[in-house]
Amino acid sequence: MTFAAGGVYLDWNATAPLAAAARAALHACLDDERLGNPSSLHAAGRRARTLLEEARRTLAECLESSPEEIVFTSGGTEANALFLRGAAARLEPGLIAVSAVEHSSVYETARLLAAHGWRLVEIPVDAEGRIDPFAFERILRERPAIVSVMLAHNETGVIQDVAALARAAREAGALVHCDAVQAAGKMPLSRRGLGVHAITLSGHKFGAPPGIGALVLAREVALEPLITGGGQEAGRRSGTENVPGAMAMAAALVEALEARESWHARLRSLQQRLEAGLAAQGAVIFGAGATRLPNTTFFALPGLEGAALASRLDRAGFAVGTGSACSSGEPGAPRSLLAMGVPEALARGAVRVSTGSSTTEADIDGFLAALAQAAGDLRRLAALCAD
Repeated sequence: MTFAAGGVYLDWNATAPLAAAARAALHACLDDERLGNPSSLHAAGRRARTLLEEARRTLAECLESSPEEIVFTSGGTEANALFLRGAAARLEPGLIAVSAVEHSSVYETARLLAAHGWRLVEIPVDAEGRIDPFAFERILRERPAIVSVMLAHNETGVIQDVAALARAAREAGALVHCDAVQAAGKMPLSRRGLGVHAITLSGHKFGAPPGIGALVLAREVALEPLITGGGQEAGRRSGTENVPGAMAMAAALVEALEARESWHARLRSLQQRLEAGLAAQGAVIFGAGATRLPNTTFFALPGLEGAALASRLDRAGFAVGTGSACSSGEPGAPRSLLAMGVPEALARGAVRVSTGSSTTEADIDGFLAALAQAAGDLRRLAALCAD
């Protein structure tokens, strides 16, 4: 993606540009003066309800689910909280196990539960960011009530074997949740296929506008709603539903899945090109030995701060991340890298490049040249300050 001002966007994991199909669906809804509140009984309300249920059916088909399992939310953070807090409210406080590399919306929600009678244990990962199977087995012996493991990591791109983990967790009697926010649209996704009780989605990660997400919830799982009121979403999430957002999210997911095979191969090629160039510059690539998303590279140049590199790259016209956009304003090294055993000094240098459908070889080559320039400038500056 090239900005109008000539810059290159390499932060697709933070938010993806609005997809063409999502833009068309969004505009069609916003331009339709006949749409009312989907809870209203008059014709305008019924029309809105029809579109909302059409979006629900489309998402269910994409996710090999049933429409009754789709709960619309404002995004992935709310969907994660809805499951974790909603399920916990229906259970006696017990053990909740989350991976040590979970997104902050899962990690902080688990910490909140720990402050209200639950016992929190973090599931360790290895140096590549993969769940340690032996540690996981030991934790399951303690019979956790809730287990949460991310499918594809938002920073490293590392993919967990959620199906195997979920199978073991369910045998131990746990409710199993999977944050699939970064996986949606990038790999096949099915709640039933993963064997989990719930997965979460966030539309803006695959081309929908911000402000729309979903919890895909097994029908046998009862939740206490976070938001009460009118009883929308079958009593699971009150509040007037975002019909334009739901339609746009459904359209974006269809578009992403239709293009996934060609997208996957092309972005894998770009990833290999990028990482060869990074290796030539002495970069450390985190999670390189694990199975990863083809669009995600998390790296550091030893001795350089990631925030300083990202700032210089931004001035050079390249938008990159320094980790999760939901926590990149926080000081310190990424929690995920520390959990992987990365030294703090190296972890503070982390920079994330995440590509998308419009990224080109020229974008990658331009980025590598800009990175070399930025790194050289920072090293020269450090040498001057040391003198």
